[in-house]
Amino acid sequence: MSPEIIVAATTWILPVLLAITLHEAAHGWAAWKLGDDTAYRLGRVSANPIRHVDPIGTVVLPGMLFLSGAPFLFGWAKPVPVNFGRLRQPRRGMVLVAAAGPASNLLMAFGAALLLHLVPYTPEVMGEWTWRTLNNMILLNVLLAVVNMIPLPPLDGGRVAVGILPRPLALPLARMERFGFVILIGGLLVLPFLLREFGIGFDPFRAVLLPVVAWVDQLIATIAFL
Repeated sequence: MSPEIIVAATTWILPVLLAITLHEAAHGWAAWKLGDDTAYRLGRVSANPIRHVDPIGTVVLPGMLFLSGAPFLFGWAKPVPVNFGRLRQPRRGMVLVAAAGPASNLLMAFGAALLLHLVPYTPEVMGEWTWRTLNNMILLNVLLAVVNMIPLPPLDGGRVAVGILPRPLALPLARMERFGFVILIGGLLVLPFLLREFGIGFDPFRAVLLPVVAWVDQLIATIAFL
């Protein structure tokens, strides 16, 4: 493995750990404040990555995507347990708890954008590494926020949709939760491969999600005066 790849990998470690683990901690914090202390009692309302790391979703999958040169990094932490029935207003609470994760990612992206203003004041030897790490933190957090808001359970956007849609539409969507990740992986990774085999150059990630990611990224940069 070349030194450049090792250096590049180190600029992703902190963004991946913070983006994924604080996302889950935000779910637990929101649930705790809204009436369910399950995650709090289990020590999951914490910024300690060890409490949230999933060996596959936090380490293996992002690592494989990075080494394979994939156009994006994605992963997950151990899901925070939430007893929606204990929330003071279960349906409204479910929406707020679900939205807390992507909201935390957008806040981290904005915080990283603000910190970019300080890069010129860092020691020269650390300047480029710091700049790349903060940019990776912005990109990864925006990506996680956008992907997680896809209205497909068990993604956060799916739970938000279940909470706000009329019951006749919410129930069939909620039943899709068992197959949600299969549909997601199939749509983002398997479908483009199959379409290429038939000479069709359609990639849902590049055609649909990437423009949204770019728009949110530009919005954060504008608000942060970059």
